[in-house]
Amino acid sequence: MDDIVEAALRKWPQVPHCHGWLALDARGHWFLRDAQAQAAGPFPQVRGSRVDNERLIGFIHRNYGVDADGGWYFQNGPQRVYVDLEAAPWVWRIDGADWRISAHTGLAAVPRSSWLDDDGRLFLDTELGLGLVHTLDMGLAAQAVDAGAWAPQTLAFAEMPARFGYRLQPRP
Repeated sequence: MDDIVEAALRKWPQVPHCHGWLALDARGHWFLRDAQAQAAGPFPQVRGSRVDNERLIGFIHRNYGVDADGGWYFQNGPQRVYVDLEAAPWVWRIDGADWRISAHTGLAAVPRSSWLDDDGRLFLDTELGLGLVHTLDMGLAAQAVDAGAWAPQTLAFAEMPARFGYRLQPRP
């Protein structure tokens, strides 16, 4: 967590949490969902405004975490901004023929298990948690499966949040 965020938490410890205003899609993109977007419908049907500012994205990535109930959030100064997830809290990118993975935030991880949902999407469980393999990396993922590096089991998408301890739409 950034030093400035920790200082803000000490200064204003009782700021209420925010829900429904930030979302992460299945390709690792962040979306701001103002009141108009929220009124128009739920995420991901209504996405809101995509965050493209690299400094803001970096700030979100450095201050991205999870609470004890599996709600993922961005600690924005003293305020916890909970994140609506399209699929999972992480989106994995695969690096090269040795199938190393890193999250949309840049953190490296090591797969412990692999899972296919009812739509054929590939998820990897790691020490950081469950994440979806980015669609652009499915060719490399297929190579990992063919080589026996990953042996996906099937699991209905609806069962994944409970099994892996995260919430798609954290609310109070």
